Amino acid sequence: MTHTVHLQFEDYNPVALQRLCGVLDNNLNTLAHRLEVQISRRFDYFTFSGSLAHVARNALVSLMHIAEERDLSDDDINLAAVEAKTNDKQHIEKNNENYAYYFHTKRGSIGGRTPRQNGYIRALLNHDIVFGLGPAGTGKTYLAVAAAVDAMDKHQIERIVLVRPAVEAGEKLGFLPGDLTQKVDPYLRPLYDALYDLMGFDRVTKLLEKGLIEIAPLAYMRGRTLNGAYVILDEAQNTTPEQMKMFLTRIGFGTKAVITGDISQIDLPAHIKSGLKDAREKLDGVEGLYFHVFTSEDVVRHPLVQKIVEAYEAAE
Repeated sequence: MTHTVHLQFEDYNPVALQRLCGVLDNNLNTLAHRLEVQISRRFDYFTFSGSLAHVARNALVSLMHIAEERDLSDDDINLAAVEAKTNDKQHIEKNNENYAYYFHTKRGSIGGRTPRQNGYIRALLNHDIVFGLGPAGTGKTYLAVAAAVDAMDKHQIERIVLVRPAVEAGEKLGFLPGDLTQKVDPYLRPLYDALYDLMGFDRVTKLLEKGLIEIAPLAYMRGRTLNGAYVILDEAQNTTPEQMKMFLTRIGFGTKAVITGDISQIDLPAHIKSGLKDAREKLDGVEGLYFHVFTSEDVVRHPLVQKIVEAYEAAE
């Protein structure tokens, strides 16, 4: 995006202005080349055009302070450009942290109630694979479902796939009555509740019938490739490292994935390592993946829930 900004020095020293611009405006040309902008001037009135026009303006103001003392060198100009870009980036990042992000659903706009929840929403919007780690009640699953609903309503994805390990049944669901959906329903109730809340019962039912919302136990994910989907793996602390690797390698083109879990509530046998903990150790730092950690301060359930979480954390 091209911007145009202006600058005029008041009560300037003519010698300093001459030093600032250089012979035949050579210093201005150097700065313009360094920041890939256009700089033109008429006496003490400067015009900056380009995506970094405001950065060039700030750099020139900084250089004027030096020019009041001495001649400018190319190093002065390059350093001023670098510092102006760095300060601008930090300013943008700070504003992004404070900016409120929302998902738009049938229920209305869904936003974060804490700074970390707001950061989680920002991560869901800007990354293809997000890990949401934290205690119960922090909104990690609900906000992930809201992100999926928002993406479907905007036609960014074609379907929503909900996945959860059925640890209590040892992934052997055959003894339960009914079809596949009915067998895994008890384990996916939290995801259903979030969908019903955000989309309404009738719409969820219709999308399930059309296959645009799919229920898939983790054991049934092997051998599949998911394209154009929003995939949510809930209770990921109860996956094994092998299951986690299998799940992450199912992700295809145009797919976004959210993996949520609480490593303080692992239901696996003591001798089996959690796939979520293993992924955190092995994948932390991999470009494109984002690990977002909640704390007890982000619990938005009954006030006693936060105290309970803190008591368990202290005991452990």
